[in-house]
Amino acid sequence: MTRFNQPLSGNEMPRFAGPNSFMRLPSVDRPDGLDVAVIGVPMDIGTSWRSGTRFGPKAIRAESAMLRPYNMGTGAAPFEALQVADLGDVAINTFDLKDSIRRIEAFYDTLGQTKPLTLGGDHTLTLPILRSLAKRHGPVGLIHIDAHADINDHMFGEQIAHGTPFRRAYEEGLIVADRTWQIGLRGTGYGADDFQIARDWGFHVRPVEGLWHRSLAPLSIEINKQMGQGPVYITYDIDSLDPAYAPGTGTPEIAGLTPPQALELIRGLSGLDIIGADVVEVSPPYDTSGNTALLGANIAYELLCLFQSSGQAD
Repeated sequence: MTRFNQPLSGNEMPRFAGPNSFMRLPSVDRPDGLDVAVIGVPMDIGTSWRSGTRFGPKAIRAESAMLRPYNMGTGAAPFEALQVADLGDVAINTFDLKDSIRRIEAFYDTLGQTKPLTLGGDHTLTLPILRSLAKRHGPVGLIHIDAHADINDHMFGEQIAHGTPFRRAYEEGLIVADRTWQIGLRGTGYGADDFQIARDWGFHVRPVEGLWHRSLAPLSIEINKQMGQGPVYITYDIDSLDPAYAPGTGTPEIAGLTPPQALELIRGLSGLDIIGADVVEVSPPYDTSGNTALLGANIAYELLCLFQSSGQAD
């Protein structure tokens, strides 16, 4: 009988003590035998405004000490079905973004069939992850929850930064355009067509104005039905949430999603063939209460629960 790794219980060791891994799971050096590996990518050299996301993985792990193994809202029990451990952090080059991108891709190339749950780090990191996953799965469906579309052609002449990953992913054929959803976009722009560009490529774009004061459960049903079979990657930018809830981020935008909407959206994706997920842009220097990292930890846990039902859609 398989014995699955379990988070260290608060009844065995006080939650303010013990290991600093995600949910106080075992820390490992290799992905062998894992269904899901939690990986930190501590970088902020791709950011364009406020720095600090290099400290995101550590803060998310710290706040995850409060999480327990059983999801009372959905009944999910990921540690009864999945072998999960914390694989530590990618050793990025803090002085060289291009080299960091190469290092991240090479790290994820070693995972084999293990699915990554990534703690960021700025949003640049999703591009090398998609590059690696496409080698094993081909082009994937993408669910991108964010205040920003991240489809800039360049930033200060650089083609790779946290505002460009999904243009590059589209151009490189890493994602399937008509299986790509962008949810929660808002704020000011450089031109009237900033969100239309992605629609013209075939993306499904849902700006936040159409989501205010609404349950996102119907949207999840729509996404689930449209996605159908085939691999899906989920990337969750914490700035999709209103800064009243998640102030600790590099590029905050007012009037965002609420935490209950975030949970409705994620939980409704159950059954899709999830091959990986990330939570990015948590910036602890702007998170004095720890609430942003706490939200990041809970969202990461909800994403982990999706792996349990992966590929079981009707």
